[in-house]
Amino acid sequence: MLNPLATAGATVEVPAGPSPAPSMSERSEAPPVPGPDAESRAWLAGLRAEGARKEEASRRLHDLLLRAARFEINRRKGSHPHLRGGDFDDLAHHAANDALFAILGKLDTYRGDSRFTTWAYKFALLEAAVKVRRRAWQGREVPIEPEHWSVIASRGGSPAGEAESNELLASISAAIESELSAHQREVLVAVALNDVPIDVLAERLNTTRGALYKTIHDARKKLRSHLAEEGLRFEKNELESTGLRS
Repeated sequence: MLNPLATAGATVEVPAGPSPAPSMSERSEAPPVPGPDAESRAWLAGLRAEGARKEEASRRLHDLLLRAARFEINRRKGSHPHLRGGDFDDLAHHAANDALFAILGKLDTYRGDSRFTTWAYKFALLEAAVKVRRRAWQGREVPIEPEHWSVIASRGGSPAGEAESNELLASISAAIESELSAHQREVLVAVALNDVPIDVLAERLNTTRGALYKTIHDARKKLRSHLAEEGLRFEKNELESTGLRS
């Protein structure tokens, strides 16, 4: 306790009070909130407008998407020699149209993490890839029987390794028939064993990619569980070679 009668020569302690508030220059500035840049905001405003302004923004965006689709289709045409020149332009226009429709429906999901044109460009690349795969399978029968068991079985190295691989494949083949539903069997065999693109299969079965991914995930989980219950030992790379590892 301080002595109020302390002499003038004594040192008087003053109780510490609250620290003074930092000046404006001393305060740390809050990090900037990320968001669209000026050009991206202009794109959004135009596409959300009405009348002539929206039509002009949509036309400009379609031109950009068409260039992106043509680029992707040209990049992939070497893998699809059966496609003719007229097919490329037709696919590009369809891809740009579908990409524009998808973008207009998802404007609210754009967060500004990248430029708007970069974000939109990806829609065109995806649609172009899907269109090329679907055209490549047009008129072809989707195989739903495990045609490639023998091909997969031949990937083993030593005779002992091939014997183990053949045992695994025989067990998987039996489990596919006994443990999976008809739909799971059809989807898993087509995608994992016969290399049918999942968007092609989704179109043929009148369903979505997401639904097919869920079917494949459930089928693989059921098969792995069954193989474990049977006491069959296997390595991860063995499952990868059969297409049964997620």
